[in-house]
Amino acid sequence: MNRIRFVQGVTLACALWAGSVSAWAAVEKYKIDPTHSFVTFSIAHLGYSLLQGRFDTIDGSFSLDTDKSDAASIHVTVATASVNSNHAERDKHLRSKDFLDVEKFPQATFQSKRVVNQDGKTMVEGELTLHGVTKPVTFEAKRIGGGQDPWGGYRQGYAATLRIKRADYGISYNLGPASEEMDLGLYIEGIRQ
Repeated sequence: MNRIRFVQGVTLACALWAGSVSAWAAVEKYKIDPTHSFVTFSIAHLGYSLLQGRFDTIDGSFSLDTDKSDAASIHVTVATASVNSNHAERDKHLRSKDFLDVEKFPQATFQSKRVVNQDGKTMVEGELTLHGVTKPVTFEAKRIGGGQDPWGGYRQGYAATLRIKRADYGISYNLGPASEEMDLGLYIEGIRQ
């Protein structure tokens, strides 16, 4: 009788352990590779063309659940002083109080709150903090690809774009009516940890 109880106890313990390992294995955590990830911006210049730029310093992580796609999450931090529009004087102005005010607000962040699949699209809901203002945003994330890299690691890549109003984040320097909104692009490549 004791032997039967022992065997049943071991069987139950093994089942619980296997279940917990299975649940743990479903969650994949990724560190954003800053040399292959980019946060970009695009804004109208006088309504005649588009000014393009990016932030050179990005950090963050994301997680995926292979069994529950809506359990995914992402966190991104950008150093605002790393703004790069390929023009030194313009970048100096973008870092000033007229725009990013990088001394007062050295970071911009995005933190997801919910990831949902709807109508075949992956929609990410979260909070964007820019210029000291936090606002809820929603955007579609598109998987670019994933697989083994040449160094023995495993990577996943995603892209997303988001349109914001500058004034919503307290950046109201007059650039004309065509420049009230701007597009942010998020292109991330993560290395599985």
